[in-house]
Amino acid sequence: MMFNVESYRGTREENYTLVIKQLAALLDGEPNRIANLSNASALLNQFLDRINWVGFYILEDSELVLGPFQGLPACVRIPMGRGVCGTSAKQMETLRVEDVNLFPGHIACDAASQSEIVIPLVKDGKLIGVLDIDSPEKNRFDELDQSKLEEFVEVLVKNL
Repeated sequence: MMFNVESYRGTREENYTLVIKQLAALLDGEPNRIANLSNASALLNQFLDRINWVGFYILEDSELVLGPFQGLPACVRIPMGRGVCGTSAKQMETLRVEDVNLFPGHIACDAASQSEIVIPLVKDGKLIGVLDIDSPEKNRFDELDQSKLEEFVEVLVKNL
């Protein structure tokens, strides 16, 4: 049964816990990376409010290449170290940006995006890609979003 945030009135933390459990159930026994990334982006798109894009960029050679996502068409290739995604990937750490217009070198794929969180996908110490989530609101993502989305990514990476 799919989680519907409108029908469940738990705390934000309880809601995140449920969506992480749902992700684990969706991934259980499925080895296909594209299928798993597709379901993960669809699940987050359904679960998160006040966002306008959620998806993955996959490391290919020395750049990030667009993977499964939900939202408007996006930039296809992002060099390592460029923009929020490329910087997060290069540093292999989560970046939470309150106002993307103030981020040096921000790549604006969607002019409506005002804030962003990017979580690297790291498996066995190696970067495999990033989870990128954009919002049309400034300062959309907080510490709870960051910690729970990092947990979400940990569950996902085990199945990639």
